[in-house]
Amino acid sequence: MKIGSLFKSMSSVGGWTLLSRVAGFVREILFAALFGSSATAEAFQVAFSLPNMFRRFFAEGALNMAYIPLYSKKLEQDDGANAFAEDAFSALATFLIVFVVLASVAMPALVWAMASGFVGDERFDLAVDFGRVCFPYILFISLAALVSGTLNAHGRFATAAAAPVLLNVVLIAAMWFGPRFGLAAEIALIWGVPIAGVLQLALVWGALRRTGVKLDLRLPKWTPELRELAIIAAPAALAGGVVQINLLVGRQVASQFEGAIQWLAVADRLYQLPLGVVGIAIGVVLLPSLSKALAADDGKTAQETFNASLVFASVLVMPATAALILIPNPLVEALFERGAFNATDTENTAKALMIYGLGLPAFVAQKLYQPSYFARSDTKTPFRFAVVAMVANAVLAIGLMPLFGFIAAAIATTGAAYLMLGLLVWRARTIGNETRLLPETTTSLLMSLAGSLGFALTFWPISNVSENLGLNVYVEVLAYVIVGLIVTAVLAIHPINRAILRR
Repeated sequence: MKIGSLFKSMSSVGGWTLLSRVAGFVREILFAALFGSSATAEAFQVAFSLPNMFRRFFAEGALNMAYIPLYSKKLEQDDGANAFAEDAFSALATFLIVFVVLASVAMPALVWAMASGFVGDERFDLAVDFGRVCFPYILFISLAALVSGTLNAHGRFATAAAAPVLLNVVLIAAMWFGPRFGLAAEIALIWGVPIAGVLQLALVWGALRRTGVKLDLRLPKWTPELRELAIIAAPAALAGGVVQINLLVGRQVASQFEGAIQWLAVADRLYQLPLGVVGIAIGVVLLPSLSKALAADDGKTAQETFNASLVFASVLVMPATAALILIPNPLVEALFERGAFNATDTENTAKALMIYGLGLPAFVAQKLYQPSYFARSDTKTPFRFAVVAMVANAVLAIGLMPLFGFIAAAIATTGAAYLMLGLLVWRARTIGNETRLLPETTTSLLMSLAGSLGFALTFWPISNVSENLGLNVYVEVLAYVIVGLIVTAVLAIHPINRAILRR
């Protein structure tokens, strides 16, 4: 894939992801206004996190990391790609149907593992009931992820990127219209989760059909190709398990403090906006592109692809990082402080957001470096690094909890992210040349850093002017957004960046 096409694909994925994240903001704003940091809010957050946690084992975090390079290689060599995809789809569906049934029976144990602090109060029973309703979402979303990976390997990125919008639209509609038809908002919301999964799968399934690829569901056959897929996917699944252990540690820490799970969830939603728009766009497009370049033994294209992705990321991420670190309070207040979400919720959420903001560059950079391993079907090395990061995360979260309370979970997440990134960068230099920086890339990174520092210097005068004129927080945040967009646009149109991204 040419760099210009790569940039267009990333922009397409990023645009749809941005729309999804904006819809997610609307969803979280409505959710926070309705439920605040109540028992219902925390029970839903835990229940909803269960299928999303396991999907990273069976979808984006494991199977697709192994599946996309293998499928791309078969597609490139015209070697039974469709039969391989059909076998993988059928095997995944069969396994997940059994898994959903078992998980529903074991739901109390799963909730305990996620949030033992819930035991003994109403949050536990609510989370169990909610979990049993929404857990089948994992079946539909994991199958949708495999179908999306197949679409991406064919260079069709838009529909797969658009699918997550449906989840947020359905959940917003459930909360808004449920009470108007006599249904409690939380009941409409939780049933909306599996319904959204069905719609997401239907959307990408139809798009794949239009490409001429048919994935018919059948009894799975254990083929040599599936055996190879399982061998490669196993370390990625274990790595996904390590990541989920990190999340479990964080939620266990948060569950000891009333309201903390909701505060961390809202902060997570905010920093996931730039992470999703940039990191996910890069990860989705970069993996199949690198896989094809390395399969063709085209090191030059692989290096240019990586460097262009890094420039794309820095232009968007560095200004966002400055904002999350320096102005978390006005951002949270403007977006979420209404209804049941009060000033105390804003203050605590902003503390977590600032810590997550510090880790944003590491979270995004991991998305850049991991495809270099996965494109070579090397899932073992990232797994080993993830284990090291897991140990560091647990030590930090538990060790710092007496000093920092629930914020220890955010500190641990950020610290572990930088450790993981450092290990990925260190090892990547020895496996190939694609991650080596070109001179123009280094110049571009320095420009992005300078632009972000300039953006940060505007925060103090904007805050003072807003205070002196008695402007409300919405006007203040709007001013920050306008300045940030100007800085980002200037960086994007700079001749050096334009040359890299349109090469």
